[in-house]
This record gives sequence, structure tokens and C-alpha cells, in this order.
Amino acid sequence: MIRVFLVDDHAIMRDGLRAVLSAEPLLQVVGEAANGQELLGQLPAVPVDVVLLDMNMPVLDGLSTTRELLVSYPRLRILMLSMLTNEHTIAEVLAAGAHGYVLKNADKSEIVTAIQAVAAGKRFLCSDIGLGLLEKLVGLQGAAPTTGSNALTSFSHREREILQLVASGLTNQQIADKLFTSRRTVEAHRQSLLEKTGAKNTPALVKYAMEQGLLKS
Repeated sequence: MIRVFLVDDHAIMRDGLRAVLSAEPLLQVVGEAANGQELLGQLPAVPVDVVLLDMNMPVLDGLSTTRELLVSYPRLRILMLSMLTNEHTIAEVLAAGAHGYVLKNADKSEIVTAIQAVAAGKRFLCSDIGLGLLEKLVGLQGAAPTTGSNALTSFSHREREILQLVASGLTNQQIADKLFTSRRTVEAHRQSLLEKTGAKNTPALVKYAMEQGLLKS
């Protein structure tokens, strides 16, 4: 039995994960927390094998929590859960001590596989991220300049939606309301778009998107 602790500041996300994991006979959800500080407060009294840890949280985020866990609970396995797909963030998380990285929009089966893999002492990288890094490597080696269509394929469907809404002038909260998600998730996607495009701010991001033909008329 793999004992899993869920850490995410959105109760709906925790409820969804609990429902998925509870259906697996070899997994047991033994605790929940809304941030890293709550997790650290509960760990002394709760036996845990794998922590499924959100990246963006208030009080103590996933990256800081990972570093704390590495010192205080070196045998604990850490699986980071995030919407961010840029390689800098992923590298930083793994360097901090996380044993795996999986996207929040990954298939349920992949999340279960990720937990089982890190619990078994292995490393795990979400398939979408692995394919994206491979495509980027192939692109660097091959070498045609990035066109609008090629740039578009590097964005997830949700990133393309958010890019369009950002260009329409909506705020993060307005975008979150329109897409039925949280403002924090929108902010994470927006940051990912900035990092993927190299844009320094929102006007530069919109300008890039227009130049590359990424916006719908």
C-alpha cells in the first residue's frame, strides 16, 4: 500500500485527486493540506510514502516545501503537480529534490503511474513534458526559424485560450471566471506564456502573438 499525502490550496483539486486515488486498491490517501506549512505541521503524526505537491500555493509553495522536506524527511518521495511546462521551472523543481513532475491536466492513469513510479524509487516526468522537451531539442538541432504555426504547437490548448483572452484585454480574474478556473492557475499559465515566448510583459506577449499570427481575428 502506498500512502499518499495531498497538498493543494484548492479544495476542489484535492477532492478530485482523492476520488481518483481512492479508486486504486494499492493507494491510500492519508492526509490533505492547503499549503506546505500545513503539511509540515501534520507529517510528524502521519506515516507517508509519497507527497503529491502543488507548485503554486500561498504561505509555503511547492518549491520551498520540497527543500524543507529534503532536509527534514529525506526518505519521503515527492511528486510535484503543476500547470507550468517550461524547462527552467521543471529543472529547478527537480534540482530542489522532487522525484517527479506531472501536469495537473494529465490523464488520471498517468498521475497514478507517476505516484507508483516515485514510490518505487524511480524518477518520473509527465509524458507531455518529455515530448515537449524532445521536440525542442529536435528543433534546436534542426533548424528552421520558428513560424507562427510551430510556435502554436508548443502551447497547450489552455495556454492558447488564455493567450487569446489576454490579447482581448481581460484581467486574470476575468479570464479565470470565463474558463471556470482559479486566478492562480491563470497566473501560472500567463507566466508560462511569457517564459515560452521570451516576452518581458503582457504588451510584449500580445505583440509577439500578433506577429506570429497566433491570435484569432
